[in-house]
Amino acid sequence: MSEYQYYEFLAIDRPLDDSEQAAVRSLSTRARITSTSFVNEYHWGDFKGDPRHLMERYYDAHLYLANWGTHQVMFRLPCDLLDPEAVEDYCTDDGVSAWVTGEFIVLSLSSEDDAGDFDFDYEPQALLSAIAGVRAELAAGDLRPLYLAWLAAYGTWERDEDAFDDEANDDLEPPVPPGLGTLTAPQRALADFLRLDDALLATAAETSPPLDEAADDLSAWVAGLPVAEKDLLLARVMRGEAARARMELLRRFRGDTAPAAPAPARRTVADLLDNAAGRRAAGERRLAAKRAEDEARREQARLDAREQRLDELAREAEAAWSRVEAMIATRKPAEYDAAVTLLTDLQTLAERGGQYDTFTLRTIRLRHTHARKSSLIERLDRARI
Repeated sequence: MSEYQYYEFLAIDRPLDDSEQAAVRSLSTRARITSTSFVNEYHWGDFKGDPRHLMERYYDAHLYLANWGTHQVMFRLPCDLLDPEAVEDYCTDDGVSAWVTGEFIVLSLSSEDDAGDFDFDYEPQALLSAIAGVRAELAAGDLRPLYLAWLAAYGTWERDEDAFDDEANDDLEPPVPPGLGTLTAPQRALADFLRLDDALLATAAETSPPLDEAADDLSAWVAGLPVAEKDLLLARVMRGEAARARMELLRRFRGDTAPAAPAPARRTVADLLDNAAGRRAAGERRLAAKRAEDEARREQARLDAREQRLDELAREAEAAWSRVEAMIATRKPAEYDAAVTLLTDLQTLAERGGQYDTFTLRTIRLRHTHARKSSLIERLDRARI
């Protein structure tokens, strides 16, 4: 099986009617289509439809992946909830793009990596449901998903040196949204899907202020809304517009309560990538040092255990020699191995106690007695006994 493609679309704000479902069905006879979703997998051939057109006409979220390394998600939002001008700051030549169609803006966020092997047992069906929550976050004024996609796009440069021209080193980052150090679950899923490196994310988050939406501030802000406006909001909730009303209110709340702190200095792409590389190298050094410390502790534990075993052996040395003879008498390879191990401990014990000559005489006699047991003699030779 040499090819795999996965397409999924979601209708979030409103379901497709029968005629719209029929129009989508005409593009694929094998897809699983409902009023709110479209799912199809291709192991040969290709999808006859245009995902951009489907997003403009019918759907609010889309996910695509292919075994040659393409990962892509799209989101459609009303322009009054996501300002196209704000989105422009986060667009790149590859990875993040957007266009306006009617009253909507459509975002396309993608990642390419043709170096890895694709696992055909991979199950992508849960991906879009895990990521789709970022659409509501964007509509509520949270721009972290856009920054994550921008950062992941330039992060491709670490895997593919031809991803950008050298001039891109001087490109400035877009405005850094608050809360990059504490991503939501959908944002974490998006970062993983776009292959965003953790070290690069941690570097970017250094200038991101904490996200503070205290319940007391929210309660006070809601209490200050005019009564007539609250009545209109309740009416919208009763008409089934609760999700839209919530996103609009959160957007207003964030705009009204955003701190007036000055924006941090914008870093260049080179700054971010170089600092991430340094962070990654420092982490690898720490990990190597910890591994060395752990190995040293394990080695010391082995030495301590061996010393304790030798101390116990010293109290029953003659009995140990008898066990060696008994093991050899069985003529079994496993017992030969056990006998050589015990003789090795007796040798170390003799060296420690200044009785190596005595040990040598006993092993010479043992070799003479069992000279015809070639398998045993080979083991003794290898152990230098």
